[in-house]
Amino acid sequence: MGTYEDVFRSSTEDPEAFWLRAAEGIDWDVAPQRALDSSGAPFYRWFPDGRLNVCFNALDRHVEAGLGDQPALVHDSPVTGTRRSYTYAQLRDEVAAFAGGLTRLGVGHGDRVVIYMPMIPEAAIAMLACARIGAIHSVVFGGFAPPELAVRIDDATPKVIVSASCGIEGKRVIAYKPLLDRAIELAGHRPEKRVIVQRPQERAELGPDDLDWADLVATATPVDCLPVAATDPLYILYTSGTTGKPKGVVRDCGGYAVALHWSMGAVYDIGRGETMFTGSDVGWVVGHSYIVYGPLLAGATTVLYEGKPVGTPDAGQFWRVAAEYGVKTMVTAPTAFRAIRKEDPKGALAAEYDLSRLRYLFLAGERLDPETYHWASALLDIPVIDHWWQTETGWPIVANPVGIEAAPVKPGSPTRALPGWDVRVLDPSGQPAPPGVDGAIVVKLPLPPGALPTLWNDDARFIGSYLSAFDGYYLTGDSGHIDADGYVFVMGRTDDVINVAGHRLSTGSMEEVLATHPDVAECAVIGVADDLKGQIPRGLVVLKAGTVREPADVEAELVQLVRERIGAVASLKDVAVVPALPKTRSGKILRKTMRGIADGLDEPIPSTVDDPSVIEDLRPVLRRGPGHHV
Repeated sequence: MGTYEDVFRSSTEDPEAFWLRAAEGIDWDVAPQRALDSSGAPFYRWFPDGRLNVCFNALDRHVEAGLGDQPALVHDSPVTGTRRSYTYAQLRDEVAAFAGGLTRLGVGHGDRVVIYMPMIPEAAIAMLACARIGAIHSVVFGGFAPPELAVRIDDATPKVIVSASCGIEGKRVIAYKPLLDRAIELAGHRPEKRVIVQRPQERAELGPDDLDWADLVATATPVDCLPVAATDPLYILYTSGTTGKPKGVVRDCGGYAVALHWSMGAVYDIGRGETMFTGSDVGWVVGHSYIVYGPLLAGATTVLYEGKPVGTPDAGQFWRVAAEYGVKTMVTAPTAFRAIRKEDPKGALAAEYDLSRLRYLFLAGERLDPETYHWASALLDIPVIDHWWQTETGWPIVANPVGIEAAPVKPGSPTRALPGWDVRVLDPSGQPAPPGVDGAIVVKLPLPPGALPTLWNDDARFIGSYLSAFDGYYLTGDSGHIDADGYVFVMGRTDDVINVAGHRLSTGSMEEVLATHPDVAECAVIGVADDLKGQIPRGLVVLKAGTVREPADVEAELVQLVRERIGAVASLKDVAVVPALPKTRSGKILRKTMRGIADGLDEPIPSTVDDPSVIEDLRPVLRRGPGHHV
């Protein structure tokens, strides 16, 4: 592949040739002669004259190449005590049959299908079946509240909804059918049919518009793949935590297939016959790209895991999965590792498993704090790689591309921009920020293949949300800096930069200091309104399991630590020890929600919250002002 510098330069100097070459890794019904269509800028289109089918590329072509007996997907569910493995041939047959069932229900090219599912194989099968017939899937995280599901139903207007009788969160069985029924009552759009996977943990009562998945598949005629335009949508994925009309990120077929296939080798060093375990959920972009589509496009084996990193039943489950399936590359969120570290600070459980085949650990979803990086590196003695991307981008923007050339790691940085991404940092006036100086992180247009071409039925909002702040640039919404070596440091969302008496301070840099304390498992710093200084920082910390110290002593040490490392200007005088931090199901800490509560606002609880009781328990400490812990 050449050195990183060579590959990056070829992607910027001649992107047309670079991406047409990458497109050769995909099987086309009509191979593209052009890479980029800029005629409708800022609505760019990739491979405008190409035709393909993404499901064919993920399944059928590998069977035709003689890999039919190779494991394609392994379902590992510690919450139900079950495991299932599908070869490429078996998975293709299951997908073809369900695609036939959807066809019989009248679903065709361009129709939408909402998938509201737990982490079971049928979720991936339903996604691939939609791709097979040119339908557009929209996966909504299983167990989402009915009002949130309803607004997505109204925006996507699906012909069919695919769901399951229940999901399992830890030890709780959550019935999905009542949630789905309520969402359909609330929605203005009424889907024609609902297909329900009946799970033994809790069966659903089916109504006149409901079909049992098993019955539908048993009588279905399998269908072949339908070639579609590369620019046709493959899926809609709604960004989490939105209020009002949700933002439906559109993903095209051709650009996404090319970018994902390229990233599997270049970024993750995964090829045919190798195993990737992505500890995420199919409801998030990470699950779309690197549980379902990416590994299958590469002819690899993917692990679909139904469980938590801790508590199902212990903090050693990720090590068990890695050992049992010979995982080469693991991808998950830093919060998963902070949870593992909190439960098993010395990493004793990892020693019980043979992790000799585990080569890389990639972490994404929110900033990888240096403390978690050092802990995981020391424990595993393999490259621990932070990488940064978004729902909107579909694949990583900044990463250490081990399949091209591994660069030296700088803790706190996801390394350098990947080929195809022209990342800049701009000051508020739109001028380039000097090296090391924080500003708005942006990407120069056009975005590479795989990134969103627009929002579903909302071109104006696409421009308003992402392209209007700085002309010619995509606004990531994150702040940070690029150092003299080109390493990108993502310090947090733009609104996590606080203004304390005229000093602009990054809450991310304060969190970095708090995380170095030996008793701290995880932490968050938020800016709260202050009459005198405009904003002041407030720290919330969770202590490691087994810590037997007075919270007030730890709090005092943390205040002093920030003063020593950042200076008195940071003025972090208020640190509270708390039992837990509120998070989304994908592991992002809900800083904005905590900030709103601390400022006395009637802050809505996001639909993506993992455990609402954590927020309720925190309300008193957030509202009470400084000096209190719970």
